[in-house]
Amino acid sequence: MSIIQIKGNVQYKITIDPSVWIFDDRKFLMDSFFENAASEENQLDQELDQERVIREGQTLPPTLKTEKKYEKERLVTGSFGMKLGDMLKNAEPLEHADTCEFVTETGTIAVPLSQAMESIAHFSQHGKPIIEEGPIHVYFADQSNLTQPIKGVKELVIT
Repeated sequence: MSIIQIKGNVQYKITIDPSVWIFDDRKFLMDSFFENAASEENQLDQELDQERVIREGQTLPPTLKTEKKYEKERLVTGSFGMKLGDMLKNAEPLEHADTCEFVTETGTIAVPLSQAMESIAHFSQHGKPIIEEGPIHVYFADQSNLTQPIKGVKELVIT
């Protein structure tokens, strides 16, 4: 099942399907997160430069047709993530809420709500929704769980 629920001490209980995030403008390529989160601004500039070179063919100005083609290729082959805080904000955690529990098939992992807000939800691998141990893998912004992300998240319970 690819549905995730956000519930608990929130104003609005939310049910989301991460597979539709592929159409969300807030998504980003996971490659940039894996490479080095510390130099985020510098990487963004480099990625924009690389995209521009690819689109422009180094000498030709981009056309709408080449730009659309590049975007389609990126969606089909890219691995994407989204900041989990974007979804948690929509649920509007109550004032006294301070913990987020990631409920998986194997157990529950509790982290401070502030850490969960900065976490990354990896939802697409090589252009396809994460099925195995999915629908999302959660990475902390400080990359402390880079080699062991929280996998198989089914619910987010705010306490």
